Amino acid sequence: MTTGFLSVAAAEGGSSISPSEHVGQFEFLGMTFNGDTMWTATIAAVIVIGAGFYVRGRVTSAVPNKVQMAYEALTGYMVDQVQGRMGRRPAEYLAPLTIALFAFILFSNWLGVIPSGHPELLKPPTSDVNTAYALAIFVFVSAWVWGFREQGTRTLRRFVQPYVALAPLNIIEEIAKPISLSLRLFGNILSGVIMLSVIALIPWWGLWLPNAAWKLFDLFIGAIQALIFALLTIMQFFGPAVSEEGH
Repeated sequence: MTTGFLSVAAAEGGSSISPSEHVGQFEFLGMTFNGDTMWTATIAAVIVIGAGFYVRGRVTSAVPNKVQMAYEALTGYMVDQVQGRMGRRPAEYLAPLTIALFAFILFSNWLGVIPSGHPELLKPPTSDVNTAYALAIFVFVSAWVWGFREQGTRTLRRFVQPYVALAPLNIIEEIAKPISLSLRLFGNILSGVIMLSVIALIPWWGLWLPNAAWKLFDLFIGAIQALIFALLTIMQFFGPAVSEEGH
Protein backbone atom coordinates (compact mmCIF):
# COMPACT_ATOMS: atom_id res chain seq x y z
CA MET A 1 0.00 0.00 0.00
CA THR A 2 1.14 3.54 -0.51
CA THR A 3 0.19 7.10 0.19
CA GLY A 4 1.08 10.20 -1.76
CA PHE A 5 -0.11 13.70 -1.24
CA LEU A 6 2.78 16.07 -0.82
CA SER A 7 5.15 17.76 -3.22
CA VAL A 8 7.38 20.72 -2.41
CA ALA A 9 8.70 22.70 -5.35
CA ALA A 10 12.21 24.08 -5.12
CA ALA A 11 12.69 27.80 -5.47
CA GLU A 12 15.37 27.46 -8.13
CA GLY A 13 16.08 25.14 -10.99
CA GLY A 14 12.54 23.80 -11.25
CA SER A 15 13.38 20.69 -9.22
CA SER A 16 10.91 19.18 -6.81
CA ILE A 17 10.87 17.25 -3.56
CA SER A 18 8.34 14.46 -3.17
CA PRO A 19 8.69 12.85 0.26
CA SER A 20 5.71 10.61 -0.51
CA GLU A 21 7.61 8.85 -3.31
CA HIS A 22 9.07 5.49 -2.39
CA VAL A 23 12.05 3.56 -3.68
CA GLY A 24 11.46 -0.03 -4.72
CA GLN A 25 7.69 0.04 -5.15
CA PHE A 26 6.21 -3.11 -6.64
CA GLU A 27 2.80 -4.56 -7.39
CA PHE A 28 1.54 -7.85 -6.01
CA LEU A 29 -2.01 -9.22 -6.06
CA GLY A 30 -3.33 -5.83 -7.10
CA MET A 31 -1.67 -4.01 -4.21
CA THR A 32 1.25 -1.59 -4.21
CA PHE A 33 4.04 -2.26 -1.72
CA ASN A 34 6.65 0.27 -0.66
CA GLY A 35 9.98 -1.53 -0.82
CA ASP A 36 11.91 1.09 1.15
CA THR A 37 9.39 0.94 4.01
CA MET A 38 9.61 -2.84 4.09
CA TRP A 39 13.39 -3.07 4.21
CA THR A 40 13.86 -0.20 6.70
CA ALA A 41 11.21 -1.71 9.01
CA THR A 42 13.05 -5.03 8.75
CA ILE A 43 16.36 -3.33 9.61
CA ALA A 44 14.79 -1.67 12.66
CA ALA A 45 13.30 -4.99 13.80
CA VAL A 46 16.64 -6.78 13.37
CA ILE A 47 18.39 -4.06 15.41
CA VAL A 48 15.85 -4.40 18.24
CA ILE A 49 16.08 -8.21 18.29
CA GLY A 50 19.87 -8.12 18.01
CA ALA A 51 20.15 -5.61 20.85
CA GLY A 52 17.94 -7.85 22.99
CA PHE A 53 20.13 -10.89 22.40
CA TYR A 54 23.25 -8.77 23.01
CA VAL A 55 21.97 -7.56 26.37
CA ARG A 56 20.84 -11.06 27.32
CA GLY A 57 24.22 -12.53 26.46
CA ARG A 58 26.14 -9.93 28.47
CA VAL A 59 23.82 -9.41 31.42
CA THR A 60 25.57 -9.60 34.75
CA SER A 61 24.78 -9.03 38.40
CA ALA A 62 28.20 -7.48 38.87
CA VAL A 63 29.16 -4.17 37.22
CA PRO A 64 26.78 -3.79 34.24
CA ASN A 65 27.92 -2.38 30.92
CA LYS A 66 26.39 0.76 29.45
CA VAL A 67 23.96 -1.13 27.22
CA GLN A 68 22.63 -3.14 30.15
CA MET A 69 22.31 0.02 32.24
CA ALA A 70 20.33 1.73 29.50
CA TYR A 71 18.07 -1.29 29.08
CA GLU A 72 17.48 -1.60 32.81
CA ALA A 73 16.66 2.10 33.06
CA LEU A 74 14.18 1.82 30.19
CA THR A 75 12.64 -1.33 31.66
CA GLY A 76 12.30 0.21 35.10
CA TYR A 77 10.68 3.34 33.68
CA MET A 78 8.13 1.40 31.59
CA VAL A 79 7.29 -0.96 34.45
CA ASP A 80 6.68 2.03 36.72
CA GLN A 81 4.43 3.65 34.11
CA VAL A 82 2.34 0.52 33.56
CA GLN A 83 2.21 -0.36 37.25
CA GLY A 84 1.22 3.17 38.22
CA ARG A 85 -1.66 3.07 35.77
CA MET A 86 -2.82 -0.54 35.98
CA GLY A 87 -1.21 -2.35 38.90
CA ARG A 88 1.61 -4.81 39.39
CA ARG A 89 0.18 -7.88 37.62
CA PRO A 90 -0.61 -6.19 34.27
CA ALA A 91 2.85 -4.59 34.34
CA GLU A 92 4.44 -8.05 34.17
CA TYR A 93 2.76 -8.66 30.81
CA LEU A 94 2.43 -5.19 29.26
CA ALA A 95 5.81 -3.67 30.10
CA PRO A 96 7.64 -5.91 27.56
CA LEU A 97 5.13 -4.87 24.88
CA THR A 98 5.60 -1.16 25.51
CA ILE A 99 9.39 -1.57 25.62
CA ALA A 100 9.35 -3.41 22.28
CA LEU A 101 7.12 -0.74 20.72
CA PHE A 102 9.34 2.05 22.03
CA ALA A 103 12.55 0.40 20.81
CA PHE A 104 11.17 -0.44 17.35
CA ILE A 105 9.74 3.04 16.78
CA LEU A 106 12.91 4.67 18.14
CA PHE A 107 15.24 2.84 15.76
CA SER A 108 12.76 3.30 12.92
CA ASN A 109 12.77 7.06 13.51
CA TRP A 110 16.53 7.25 13.82
CA LEU A 111 17.20 5.48 10.53
CA GLY A 112 16.44 8.75 8.76
CA VAL A 113 19.50 10.35 10.34
CA ILE A 114 21.81 8.06 8.34
CA PRO A 115 22.74 9.65 4.97
CA SER A 116 21.48 7.35 2.22
CA GLY A 117 21.49 9.43 -0.97
CA HIS A 118 18.66 10.99 -2.90
CA PRO A 119 16.07 9.61 -2.96
CA GLU A 120 16.56 8.32 0.55
CA LEU A 121 17.15 4.58 0.73
CA LEU A 122 16.82 4.57 4.52
CA LYS A 123 13.78 6.77 4.95
CA PRO A 124 12.16 6.10 8.35
CA PRO A 125 9.41 3.49 7.97
CA THR A 126 7.33 5.56 10.39
CA SER A 127 7.24 8.35 7.80
CA ASP A 128 5.00 6.02 5.78
CA VAL A 129 1.44 6.32 7.07
CA ASN A 130 0.88 2.61 6.42
CA THR A 131 3.46 1.70 9.08
CA ALA A 132 1.90 4.11 11.56
CA TYR A 133 -1.57 2.67 10.88
CA ALA A 134 -0.25 -0.88 11.27
CA LEU A 135 1.31 -0.09 14.66
CA ALA A 136 -1.85 1.65 15.90
CA ILE A 137 -4.10 -1.19 14.71
CA PHE A 138 -1.83 -3.73 16.40
CA VAL A 139 -2.09 -1.80 19.68
CA PHE A 140 -5.86 -1.35 19.27
CA VAL A 141 -6.52 -5.06 18.67
CA SER A 142 -4.09 -6.13 21.41
CA ALA A 143 -5.83 -3.88 23.95
CA TRP A 144 -9.24 -5.33 23.09
CA VAL A 145 -7.94 -8.90 23.33
CA TRP A 146 -6.36 -8.06 26.67
CA GLY A 147 -9.55 -6.42 27.92
CA PHE A 148 -11.71 -9.42 27.04
CA ARG A 149 -9.18 -11.82 28.54
CA GLU A 150 -9.05 -9.91 31.81
CA GLN A 151 -12.67 -8.81 32.22
CA GLY A 152 -14.73 -10.60 29.58
CA THR A 153 -17.75 -8.66 28.39
CA ARG A 154 -17.45 -6.32 31.39
CA THR A 155 -14.87 -4.38 29.40
CA LEU A 156 -17.76 -3.11 27.25
CA ARG A 157 -19.22 -1.23 30.21
CA ARG A 158 -16.99 1.76 29.57
CA PHE A 159 -19.06 2.61 26.51
CA VAL A 160 -22.10 3.37 28.66
CA GLN A 161 -20.25 5.35 31.31
CA PRO A 162 -21.08 7.71 32.85
CA TYR A 163 -24.42 7.65 30.99
CA VAL A 164 -25.93 5.25 28.46
CA ALA A 165 -26.82 8.22 26.22
CA LEU A 166 -23.10 8.86 25.71
CA ALA A 167 -22.50 5.43 24.12
CA PRO A 168 -22.38 6.77 20.51
CA LEU A 169 -19.79 9.40 21.48
CA ASN A 170 -17.74 6.84 23.41
CA ILE A 171 -17.72 4.52 20.39
CA ILE A 172 -16.61 7.35 18.09
CA GLU A 173 -13.86 8.23 20.56
CA GLU A 174 -12.69 4.61 20.65
CA ILE A 175 -12.47 4.50 16.84
CA ALA A 176 -10.69 7.84 16.70
CA LYS A 177 -7.94 6.82 19.15
CA PRO A 178 -5.90 4.60 16.79
CA ILE A 179 -6.33 7.15 13.99
CA SER A 180 -5.01 10.02 16.10
CA LEU A 181 -2.20 7.87 17.52
CA SER A 182 -0.98 6.84 14.07
CA LEU A 183 -1.30 10.28 12.44
CA ARG A 184 0.58 11.94 15.32
CA LEU A 185 3.56 9.65 14.78
CA PHE A 186 3.36 9.80 10.99
CA GLY A 187 3.05 13.60 10.81
CA ASN A 188 5.96 14.34 13.13
CA ILE A 189 8.36 11.92 11.43
CA LEU A 190 7.32 12.91 7.90
CA SER A 191 7.93 16.56 8.74
CA GLY A 192 11.52 15.65 9.61
CA VAL A 193 11.95 13.89 6.26
CA ILE A 194 10.58 16.96 4.48
CA MET A 195 12.96 19.28 6.33
CA LEU A 196 15.97 17.14 5.40
CA SER A 197 14.84 17.21 1.78
CA VAL A 198 14.49 21.00 1.87
CA ILE A 199 17.89 21.41 3.56
CA ALA A 200 19.43 19.24 0.82
CA LEU A 201 18.61 22.06 -1.66
CA ILE A 202 21.09 24.37 0.08
CA PRO A 203 24.42 24.75 -1.82
CA TRP A 204 27.08 22.33 -0.62
CA TRP A 205 29.21 25.05 1.02
CA GLY A 206 26.38 26.01 3.36
CA LEU A 207 24.79 22.62 3.82
CA TRP A 208 26.75 21.07 6.65
CA LEU A 209 25.65 23.34 9.53
CA PRO A 210 21.83 23.25 9.08
CA ASN A 211 22.04 19.57 8.15
CA ALA A 212 23.98 18.67 11.32
CA ALA A 213 21.75 20.85 13.50
CA TRP A 214 18.54 19.38 12.13
CA LYS A 215 19.75 15.78 12.43
CA LEU A 216 20.57 16.34 16.10
CA PHE A 217 17.08 17.78 16.56
CA ASP A 218 15.67 14.84 14.61
CA LEU A 219 17.27 12.42 17.07
CA PHE A 220 15.47 14.19 19.90
CA ILE A 221 12.13 14.28 18.08
CA GLY A 222 12.45 10.59 17.16
CA ALA A 223 13.00 9.63 20.80
CA ILE A 224 10.14 11.82 22.04
CA GLN A 225 7.68 10.43 19.49
CA ALA A 226 8.64 6.83 20.34
CA LEU A 227 8.11 7.56 24.05
CA ILE A 228 4.76 9.28 23.42
CA PHE A 229 3.52 6.33 21.36
CA ALA A 230 4.51 3.86 24.08
CA LEU A 231 2.95 5.90 26.89
CA LEU A 232 -0.28 6.54 24.98
CA THR A 233 -0.46 2.80 24.35
CA ILE A 234 -0.70 2.36 28.13
CA MET A 235 -2.95 5.32 28.94
CA GLN A 236 -5.35 5.38 26.00
CA PHE A 237 -5.66 1.70 25.12
CA PHE A 238 -4.71 -0.81 27.80
CA GLY A 239 -5.64 1.36 30.78
CA PRO A 240 -9.31 1.85 29.79
CA ALA A 241 -9.55 -1.80 28.69
CA VAL A 242 -9.19 -2.91 32.34
CA SER A 243 -10.12 0.37 34.02
CA GLU A 244 -12.19 -1.22 36.79
CA GLU A 245 -9.43 -3.65 37.72
CA GLY A 246 -6.79 -0.95 37.46
CA HIS A 247 -8.62 1.31 39.88
